[in-house]
Amino acid sequence: MKVLLIEPHKPPYPLEIDGILDEMKKIVGGIIQAVYPFSDPVALICNDEGKLLGLPLNRALYHPETGEMYDIIAGTFFLCGAPPDADHFTSLTDSQLEKYTQYFRTPESFMRINGQIIAIPEQLEHKTENYEKMNGTR
Repeated sequence: MKVLLIEPHKPPYPLEIDGILDEMKKIVGGIIQAVYPFSDPVALICNDEGKLLGLPLNRALYHPETGEMYDIIAGTFFLCGAPPDADHFTSLTDSQLEKYTQYFRTPESFMRINGQIIAIPEQLEHKTENYEKMNGTR
């Protein structure tokens, strides 16, 4: 099953998994929770206790109409297909992989300011350029 893996502080990337429960639990580091924040038949699979366990905050979810942040996913998570008439998860389509790679492309850091949590996009380009310069791969 082809999924999109999203780890904290890293860009998303496609991953081929077997789709068995133990493998999904291993990826997210515990009990899985499936949430459905998109209008597409896509499931976001994360650790059900991620925030309680203090896993690193990963990406924010935004309300489609207002653009306001309404939740933050803690820990590593992945997206997979979730057809409405099926009792199991499936591979993402190529167009879904592309769409959600763009949606989650920029890792985020989070900060509390005046009692409100804000998401700060991380600058991966600079990290990559500095890494390449330090390692002579540029």
